[in-house]
Amino acid sequence: MPELDAIEIETGASPDAAVIWLHGLGANGNDFAPIIPQLHLPPELSVRFIFPHAPVRPISINQGYQMPGWYDIASLNIVDDEDEAGISQSSEAIRAICHHQQVLGIASNRIILAGFSQGGAIALHCGLSHPDPLAGIMALSTYLPRCTPLHGRANQNIDIFMAHGQQDDVVAPDYGRLSREHLEKSGYSVNWHEYAMQHSVCLEEIHDISEWLIKVLEA
Repeated sequence: MPELDAIEIETGASPDAAVIWLHGLGANGNDFAPIIPQLHLPPELSVRFIFPHAPVRPISINQGYQMPGWYDIASLNIVDDEDEAGISQSSEAIRAICHHQQVLGIASNRIILAGFSQGGAIALHCGLSHPDPLAGIMALSTYLPRCTPLHGRANQNIDIFMAHGQQDDVVAPDYGRLSREHLEKSGYSVNWHEYAMQHSVCLEEIHDISEWLIKVLEA
């Protein structure tokens, strides 16, 4: 997969932390860029937010219509016929962004992988198998792909924030809950949140995301 284009926004001079935030199917990197001011991060936290654009690809469930996507989806049961190749390719592309941030001087344990829906699935898959320790994983309205290798030593104790809408009709809440249970049974600690919303983001969630980001980055 070629190098991904991305939007970059820095909250201060000489950032020493990075948040790589992945959008959902059919969107692009602009989707979550406007959320930064709503996070109200303290001025002493200088963070580089990176919002990559997923490659355009045919999506089987949409009759092959081409749109930005991190991997293909074959059926309404999103965990069936998993596009392992697409998930792996996108994870490698995100891993390359992590490596580039390290080259720029940001330590791996100051990098957070975040994502919504498809982007959250890639954040989990890439983060849990990343060879270097990361600061955290934020997975919103999403699920853990079955092909995700667990028990990678580098991130066995990583801080995981997962959130889901109770009325989500795109990624059913049970997908998120089952993913949480699987992670916890595998020894991971999950900071779990549910909200009275659909497949979206709400103000209460943004507040909780802000608190989590500050806690992780000020640790």
